[in-house]
Amino acid sequence: MTFAWARVARASLGLGLLAAPLSGQAGTVREAGLEAVVTAADPAVYTAGLTASVRPSLRTRFALYAGGGVTGDGDGVGRAEVVGHFLLNPRSMRPGLYAGGGLAGAFASGAADGYLVLLVGIESRPGGRGGWFVEAGIGGGARLAAGYRWRRLPPGWRASR
Repeated sequence: MTFAWARVARASLGLGLLAAPLSGQAGTVREAGLEAVVTAADPAVYTAGLTASVRPSLRTRFALYAGGGVTGDGDGVGRAEVVGHFLLNPRSMRPGLYAGGGLAGAFASGAADGYLVLLVGIESRPGGRGGWFVEAGIGGGARLAAGYRWRRLPPGWRASR
């Protein structure tokens, strides 16, 4: 099975993260982080990797995750995700909730599988320069993720209490 659409989505998101903001996009928040994802399928999959995201508007975030790990059978596996998030309290310095969805691909031993991802998450300080996050949902089985995001905030960014 080929994933041409997934390659296009990853390339588009990657270019969006690297491109300089246009004058009308001066408020864009950029994020980078570390993430671990566990999916409870048959067999279970354990991965860890890097995440990069961009928040083009106040309440939306588009994130890319790429990681590697092992299955419950001990085989090597890679996982990539492209997801969108809707943030409820984007400028808060207290824990904030978000919900999201997107696509994931798992690659092991020359085989590839695609999944729809649906999630809810909480992050420690969505309006700060960084913080932890935890997610639960589905995407190749029950899906749990946890990690840390560092943020590059635009000039004039105001966090709220």
